[in-house]
Amino acid sequence: MKPACVADYRDAARKRLPKVLFDYIDGGAYAEATLAANSADLAALTLRQRVLRDVSRISTNTELFGQPLSMPVVLAPVGLAGMYARRGEVQAARAARDAGLPFCLSTMGVCPVEEVAGTVAPWFQLYMIRDRSFMAELLGRVRAAGCPVLVITVDLPVAGARYRDARSGLASTTSCDRVRRALDGIMHAEWLLDVQIRGGPHTLGNIVGASAGVKSLGEFWGWIAANFDPSVTWRDIDWVRERWDGPILLKGVLDAADARDARSAGVEGIVVSNHGGRQLDSVHSGIRALPSVADAVGSDLTVLMDGGVRSGLDVLKALASGARACMIGRAWAFALGARGGVGVAHALDIIRKELLVAMTLTGCTDIQSADRSLLAD
Repeated sequence: MKPACVADYRDAARKRLPKVLFDYIDGGAYAEATLAANSADLAALTLRQRVLRDVSRISTNTELFGQPLSMPVVLAPVGLAGMYARRGEVQAARAARDAGLPFCLSTMGVCPVEEVAGTVAPWFQLYMIRDRSFMAELLGRVRAAGCPVLVITVDLPVAGARYRDARSGLASTTSCDRVRRALDGIMHAEWLLDVQIRGGPHTLGNIVGASAGVKSLGEFWGWIAANFDPSVTWRDIDWVRERWDGPILLKGVLDAADARDARSAGVEGIVVSNHGGRQLDSVHSGIRALPSVADAVGSDLTVLMDGGVRSGLDVLKALASGARACMIGRAWAFALGARGGVGVAHALDIIRKELLVAMTLTGCTDIQSADRSLLAD
C-alpha cells in the first residue's frame, strides 16, 4: 500500500532498514523528551479556521536568499543518508530539485559534494573540526561546487547521549557487535542488495581526506569524538566568513540572546533547532522556542525552524509562529529509507498538498503573508 503521510513512511522505513540504521534516524538523546516535544508541541498548536473567503487561488511560492521555492521547505542535512538508499544524498537532491526546493548536504554525507552537485548545487552544512587547514580546503571544494548557502551547525560541540544508538551497537567496534550488525543487514535483503552491495563506496565523501582509516560506523563515532571541536566560539564564525562570501545560516539556535549574537556576528540567518532532539534533552521544542527567537531579531535575519515538522500543517504552524521556512529531516530520511528517491518525491508532494489544504481552510491565500493572526492561541 502506498504511504498516505510521513508517518506511513516511518513505518515503511522501519521494515526495510536494518534496526541500527532506523534507530539512528528515529532516535534522540537521553530519554527523548525533547524529541517527543518537537512533535507534540506542534500538534498542540491551534489554528483559526476561517470561512466564506475567496480561496480559489492559493500560492505556496516563496524565496530564500534569491532562490525561488515552490513551498517554504528545505531538505535538512541528514548524516549517513547514503546508507538509507543507494547514493541516497544524490537521490534526495534530485527529488528536491524536481520539487523546486533546496537540498542541504551534510558534512557527514556518504556522497561527496562534487557528486551531489552533478545533480544540483546543494546548500552545504558545515561542522567545525579541529583541523583548520582541512576545513579551509573543504570550503574551497564547496565554493567550487557552486553551493549557494552555507549552514553551520553550532549545537554539536560534542555528540549527545543517544541511548538507542548505544543499545543498537551503532558506535561499538567489538567483534560481537560487528557480527550483530552484519546479521541485521542480512535479514534486510532488499536494503542489503540496494545499498550495501550496489551503493558503494561507503565513505564519508566530504571528509575522506581527514578521516583516513574510518571503515565502520563504530569508527565513525570515534572519529567525531576525536575531531569535532568543542572550543568553537563566535570568533570562528569570523574565520569562516573570511573564506565564504555567500549567505551563512547558524543552525541550532534556541535562545533569543544567541539569536541577537548571531545578528551581531553578521550572518544572514539562523535555524531555530534542537538538532531534532538528538543533543541536549529537556530543552524547548523548536516551535516553542521560535516566537521569542524570531521576535529578538525581527526582519534583520532570515529565521528558519526545524524539529518535528512532518506535514504541511506543521509547516503552516511554523510560518504562523515566525519562521520564513522549515527544514525537514526525518520526513525525507524516512521516505528515502522506505522507497529511495521516489519516496522522497512522493513525501514532498504529500506535504505540499497538506499545506494547500491547511492554507485554504485558514483563509491564507499566500504563504508569504502567513503570520500569527492564523493562530487561535
